[in-house]
Amino acid sequence: MSKRKDAVEAKIWRLDRRGFLKATGWATGGLALGVGLWGCKDNGPNGEGAPPPPPPGPPRILPDAMLYINIDNEGTVTLVAHRSEMGQGVRTALPQVLADELDADWDRVRVVQADGDESKWGDQNTDGSYTVRMFYEPMREAGAMARRMLEYSAAAIWAVPVGEVKAEKHQVKHTASDKVLDYGEVVAQTEDWKAVEIDGPQLKAREAFTQIGKGTAIVDLDDMLTGQAGYGMDANIEGMKYAVIARPPVVGSSVDGFNKEAALAVPGVEQVIQMDTAPFPAGFDTPKGGVAVIATNTWAAIKGRDALGVTWTKSDYSNYDTEAYIEELKASAETGGNVYRKEGDTAAAQQASSEVLDTTYITPHLSHTPMEPPCALAKVTGDKCELWAPTQNPQWARGAIAGRLGIKESDVKINVTLLGGGFGRKSKPDFMVEAAILAKETGEPIKVVWTREDDVQHDLYHSISVQRIRVGLKDNAVDSWHQTAAFPPIGGTANKETVHPSVGEVGLGLVDFPYRVPNVTIETGASPAKTRIGWLRSVANIQHGFSLGGMLDEVAHARGLDPKDNLLDMLGDDRSIPFDEMVEGFTNYNTSVNEYPWETGRLKAVIEQVAKDSGWGKKMPAGSGLGICAHRSFLTYVACVVEVKVTGNQITIPNLWYAVDCGTVVNPDRVRSQFEGGANFALSAALRSEITFKNGAAVQSNFHDYQVARMTDAAQKVHVHLMPSEALPTGVGEPPVPPVAPALCNAIFAATGKRIRQLPISLG
Repeated sequence: MSKRKDAVEAKIWRLDRRGFLKATGWATGGLALGVGLWGCKDNGPNGEGAPPPPPPGPPRILPDAMLYINIDNEGTVTLVAHRSEMGQGVRTALPQVLADELDADWDRVRVVQADGDESKWGDQNTDGSYTVRMFYEPMREAGAMARRMLEYSAAAIWAVPVGEVKAEKHQVKHTASDKVLDYGEVVAQTEDWKAVEIDGPQLKAREAFTQIGKGTAIVDLDDMLTGQAGYGMDANIEGMKYAVIARPPVVGSSVDGFNKEAALAVPGVEQVIQMDTAPFPAGFDTPKGGVAVIATNTWAAIKGRDALGVTWTKSDYSNYDTEAYIEELKASAETGGNVYRKEGDTAAAQQASSEVLDTTYITPHLSHTPMEPPCALAKVTGDKCELWAPTQNPQWARGAIAGRLGIKESDVKINVTLLGGGFGRKSKPDFMVEAAILAKETGEPIKVVWTREDDVQHDLYHSISVQRIRVGLKDNAVDSWHQTAAFPPIGGTANKETVHPSVGEVGLGLVDFPYRVPNVTIETGASPAKTRIGWLRSVANIQHGFSLGGMLDEVAHARGLDPKDNLLDMLGDDRSIPFDEMVEGFTNYNTSVNEYPWETGRLKAVIEQVAKDSGWGKKMPAGSGLGICAHRSFLTYVACVVEVKVTGNQITIPNLWYAVDCGTVVNPDRVRSQFEGGANFALSAALRSEITFKNGAAVQSNFHDYQVARMTDAAQKVHVHLMPSEALPTGVGEPPVPPVAPALCNAIFAATGKRIRQLPISLG
């Protein structure tokens, strides 16, 4: 048992065959262990092989979880993966940690995907770069526990002291006699694991690691390469029909009229169903509604929808225009009003400043656009519903579907498929609720398919943002920093009265301003949501990292300092910053500041490392430049240098360097892949991606006008330096994104003298 996160406990216990079967549904024997995390000390195993039910109330922040591990008589080690795999490698990283402490043969480890069921697996929300950092220690303990149990059992089999027995390389050895038993043989000869009492797990020393820190191919790679991997779009059951939906182009609109007969005349179309349309705001799990076309194939459903000719009523948001809204946000950023952090007196300090830099940074709405758009297959039989879907959060989907169908949550089964990308979009279950509604309405299995146009025009978008920053200089030092952010908050999708971001949102790179400045004010201006807003990879770090990284480069220029030297100078001495004492409710990515302190020394170290790797300070050819930015997000410290070559209005990126401190690295290949992919994700937003609204509807519809980075946009070489660390693992899925755009814009300034303060970049 080990205490975690001040109020979270990890517990490991043995299950008998009955308990294991009840918990997992697997008719298997062998050594079975449960690993649970609970949000309070009083919770724990209930003796039946499953954790207690979660407490009532809204979804929990703490990652309550339940994992099961089994070693069978053949020596195969099976781990239940309770989190969703979307290319980030979570189904590989957790087994690596377990296999290392178990000293298992990697070729004899397999992974089974858990269904969506909080009563068995706890919180399964795969979001926020949580999984490895939250389960690293429990998985180590579980592997060490199993290894120790094998040693004790083998010692009993041989009737020798356990001190003479050692488990390694999938075998248990008796050192005095050279006797050897395979793990499977130990399991086969042990009748009652509950009778095996041990002295507790004994964790390996770091130098003894064999899997942690090793680059390992993801367990799904062969299936992916051979077309055998099962994604949501691959789900198929007998009698299944396909549905596409004409959704309101403007939030809050309703169906005014449509031509049902024209749709039914399309060969293959079987039904046309008008769905309830949602008001706005209506939350994240409520479908927009509209008119659904049910057909025997997707093409027929799409052509049937085209024939509908749906007309829509006006709504309060039918006049939403992003150009006009940016002006509203600018005005809001002028007035501010909701102060989250204040030290000293910025107004008085700027009155006394020798120079005040006053700059505004603007970022647009963004769409998630995962390569696999949302899709879900649902079957309703009586009062039971079963779904197959690429979901990041099956528990949320369960609850939303149960509520909509009026059935018990325990009667909803979610089969979690592989995800062809997610980026936060597939944590919202609205598309799954659609499938469940239509399956109940038709009495047939229904697969709802979103086209790319559906995906782009009906997303829960990343928020548009205006950031005004005023920096006062005195004696060539930064004496004051006043930043006002204006952007529609995520909470505005659920509550019309929510017009300021939560403390969690401003804790994503805004209030956690780490630089030594005596006078600081951080505030937000009121910004009502006018369309659906959701979290997207890196969330508000996108706009905060862009504005902060760009402004710091402007400060360096005003001070006459090298940008890298300016960063180090402003960070000051190495220290831990107690943001929880400075900002009421500071979340620190939902972790304790004591366990994951905000350390300026670690940020300085990645800055110095990336400067070294990139040859910072070298003379660049005309039209070329280097830009630098550093940012901490999801507890990970990242510095980025971008090399740019500008020819007319064309941008080429020969090199992009990262230095990354993400604590202990479990799988360096996966971390590098995340940063390589994250670089292109960020370059898409910097160079091409933008959602605009006219007359309340999204203007863009597909990749021809909502563009992502082309090959000519991508960095020709991405270099990722992983800093050695013995600290706990931190997030790696989202931290690659924030520093790229500002580093690129700073490089453009170095190359051309042109400042870029609005994304996407335009040199015209």
